[in-house]
Amino acid sequence: MAVVVWVAEGTWRACVDSARTYARDAAEVVLLHVSGHDVADAAHGAFAGLLGRADPGHDPGTRLERLAAESGERLLAAAADRLGRRCTRTERTGRPEQEVVAAARGADLLILGRDGDRGRPGPKTLSPPTRFVVDHAPCPVLLVWP
Repeated sequence: MAVVVWVAEGTWRACVDSARTYARDAAEVVLLHVSGHDVADAAHGAFAGLLGRADPGHDPGTRLERLAAESGERLLAAAADRLGRRCTRTERTGRPEQEVVAAARGADLLILGRDGDRGRPGPKTLSPPTRFVVDHAPCPVLLVWP
């Protein structure tokens, strides 16, 4: 049994705890974090548009990409510690919903958390990327409350 756990800010603890509970006998647990590229792309574009002839070594988009990767690594390390067992840590960059669906191909279970409006029950408890993943996941999904 292969289980993919979507490690996202705000929901990762509940997702990892659910993996500990429901995937105890899983042969493989993959902790997945996805860094979106939109903020870094905007910084790259602004730098190129406003300061097109400036030194590319000062492009703030590069620094934002590095900071996102470091943040993802720290989050994955914390999730692995909380999981308390051998696992694979995977960091991807791109549109989160597309990357999560792609990473879940071949998995037996995908665990993710509700990340929308927690004030009332219903469909608004899922953000648009999470709703996309729930609708398009190629495997069973365990959706947990953070």
